[in-house]
Amino acid sequence: MSKLKVTQIKSTIGRPQPHRRVIEALGLRRHQMSVVHNDSPAIRGMLHKVRHLVRVEEVT
Repeated sequence: MSKLKVTQIKSTIGRPQPHRRVIEALGLRRHQMSVVHNDSPAIRGMLHKVRHLVRVEEVT
């Protein structure tokens, strides 16, 4: 199973509450913080919702 490295590149200040909740659910607490998740449809859907706030890289 592949893994995805997710990095928050923009702040959630002034963003709608659902976007802030998704960022928090992904485990991102601060600007420029990175986390690694297993690639799954649920994670992909969350990333699609906040694609303008994060950078996604595939980890090998």
